[in-house]
Amino acid sequence: MRDNLDLAASAQEVADAAPTGSIDRAAASSVAITLATTRDIADARQTLDGVSPEEVRQAALALFDRLSAE
Repeated sequence: MRDNLDLAASAQEVADAAPTGSIDRAAASSVAITLATTRDIADARQTLDGVSPEEVRQAALALFDRLSAE
């Protein structure tokens, strides 16, 4: 299993590849920052529940689930 910092780097790569101003970029950036600043996967997942607006939260959670399952 990969640690938070490995997952944060992957999320940052997704953010960098997404178009500026897109929901995908906002979501991936949120995931990268959250993973880089939390203790573990469970803490990161709980923190992402507070992301807003709703469409960014849903995209962030989907990306988080995909990355953490790899």
